[in-house]
Amino acid sequence: MTTDARANGAGAPPGAQAVTRALRLLHCFRDNPGELTASQLARRMELSVSTAHRLARTLVAAGFLEQDEHSARYRLGPSVAELGQLSLHQRGMHRAVPELDALARSTGTTADLAIRGGSHAVILVGGSVNAASGLGLRRPLHSTALGKVLLAWARPGEQEIDDLPPLRAHTDRTITGLAELRAELDRVREAGYALNDGESAYGVRTAAVPVLDAAGHAHAALAVRSTPDVITDDRLAWFVSRAHACARALEVLLLPPSQRHHATGVVG
Repeated sequence: MTTDARANGAGAPPGAQAVTRALRLLHCFRDNPGELTASQLARRMELSVSTAHRLARTLVAAGFLEQDEHSARYRLGPSVAELGQLSLHQRGMHRAVPELDALARSTGTTADLAIRGGSHAVILVGGSVNAASGLGLRRPLHSTALGKVLLAWARPGEQEIDDLPPLRAHTDRTITGLAELRAELDRVREAGYALNDGESAYGVRTAAVPVLDAAGHAHAALAVRSTPDVITDDRLAWFVSRAHACARALEVLLLPPSQRHHATGVVG
């Protein structure tokens, strides 16, 4: 069976193929393309237009998509927004906003909080979240400080390094080999923080630390981002210390007492 066939749900149990396809259709909007026609959805999913249209209409009926009555284009519906906001509140991420704002002000950087979503770090709260749309960023794990933290302190059952997609180079500093990435994650764990020094984009420097749970796994990753002129080598330790202090505060805000890393004395 081909990869495309598996992605479209071929060979799945009865009913699962339709669910898989519906979820893949929703993911077509992940990169914020705005509105999409049935033809555009079909091309992105490698399905027939009639199949894409049928899936889209089913999702419209459930409130997960809306269709413009004039242009016949589809956009994400209220049910997606409702579930997204519910997920944020269930995770307690809204409670992190004041801490991130204070960290950004005190350091003069952009402060972000991310969780892992497959092979990406998904920024849910912070300066990188678009104020108008509420959308954050999805960044590859291997080329970002946030991603390295989520890999270095990975939770059980999360995708192994060997199973990551090919490590694509974004600059000539990007890590593209698995052996090199493993060595980098060893350094990250030993140092207690990760650094992205122009690996995702030139002129960007980011330091990230974990928000750990009691088992020593990353509940989330916290980053401060600016330029090498701001986060200099001489001041890097200071930025990392501020990030660690914020991460400890977030442990209290985001985790119940029994699940907090520092409450148990576990060393990550």
